[in-house]
Amino acid sequence: MIVGMSALRERSALSQLAPGERLLAYGTVVPAKSAKSAKGGVGGAVANRLVNTIGAQSAGAGSIAAGLPRTSGALLLRVTDQRVGLVQPLDGTPVWEIPRDWVVRVERRPRTQLMARFRLHCADGSWLAFLTMRRRTVEQFGSLIGG
Repeated sequence: MIVGMSALRERSALSQLAPGERLLAYGTVVPAKSAKSAKGGVGGAVANRLVNTIGAQSAGAGSIAAGLPRTSGALLLRVTDQRVGLVQPLDGTPVWEIPRDWVVRVERRPRTQLMARFRLHCADGSWLAFLTMRRRTVEQFGSLIGG
């Protein structure tokens, strides 16, 4: 099953690339503004509100980061030689994509108890926060984009 899921994610990451475009890296991420806490009740609601608002993004109206639509669940963040974007993990449907030169760096953030956190900084000064299960995912993106 794990091998099957890995192959499916890779196919999704390769989906809809332009002729000649090369996939450099991909990883499973959750945009912080749509992350959900595992806790229920009032504590879970407070945790969700904090994760979804404080430190989830810096995106004024019209900024690059403001273009990320509200999502739910995990997505694939892919980096190609031409663009950076989020795609659906099962079929590769693009959710959000920008030209690669619009992303200037990846910033590793303090880890939560369960997940690694990072920010994707855009050329206009806006940024988006993401969560991922693997620190290596953050390091790989940082080595490709800059960190």
